[in-house]
Amino acid sequence: MQTLKLEISGMSCGHCVKAVDKALAQVDGVTVQSVAVGEATVSVDPSRATSQQLAEAVADAGFQVTATH
Repeated sequence: MQTLKLEISGMSCGHCVKAVDKALAQVDGVTVQSVAVGEATVSVDPSRATSQQLAEAVADAGFQVTATH
């Protein structure tokens, strides 16, 4: 497992946090550690999920990943 911190733009409230948490949790191979306004920390199995898949899940929820650490 690999831990990634995602910087996410467009989040402003608890509803946003829940939407991003739900979107990331649905990606196969991802365990959500925490989500707060503007960021998320996840554990990723790199053989099952890519950073591109994470970005797409966040985009589908209406937000944008601006950086991955």
